[in-house]
Amino acid sequence: MSDFKLHDLDSAPEEAKPLLKKSLSDFGMIPNLHAVMAEAPDTLAGYQTLHELVLNSSLNKDEKTVVWQSINVENHCHYCVPAHSGIARSMKVSEDIDNALRDQTPLPDDKLEALRDFTLSVLRKQGNVSDQDLKAFYAAGYGHRQVLEVILTVSQKVMSNYINHIAGTPVDEPFKAFEWKAS
Repeated sequence: MSDFKLHDLDSAPEEAKPLLKKSLSDFGMIPNLHAVMAEAPDTLAGYQTLHELVLNSSLNKDEKTVVWQSINVENHCHYCVPAHSGIARSMKVSEDIDNALRDQTPLPDDKLEALRDFTLSVLRKQGNVSDQDLKAFYAAGYGHRQVLEVILTVSQKVMSNYINHIAGTPVDEPFKAFEWKAS
């Protein structure tokens, strides 16, 4: 049983309060992941920064979802899979894409499948991808920029997935409809 506190604007360390206000402004709530991270304000600040950088990357909404959910599913994150299903819906990503990612079934698009394959190669091989992995990724239409953006997103998701595993972060109410368990 985890004893990590879910901080709010009253209980959070002073340095975390402006960060939680940003979360509230951005999401209309303080996600439980952010409430846990508030214990270490620099961790929350780092996560928020990485999230903004991923949002501003060259990846489109479907591609961001593919990278996020591929990592979440691979890491068996009980919190991030449902959260990113909710986020995907709000971003108007096809349910077919999200369901294929959650169920680990083929994606409806070869380019997105190549992105999932490359993301999983980066994650599973801890960045030691082969020339063949890179060639397949480039052949699908991606370039060096997207290689680096996949690594950026892996960095973001490692933070959230690992914190959720350790803290046992409860799934937020808006995402409970998308709860998920690893098969």
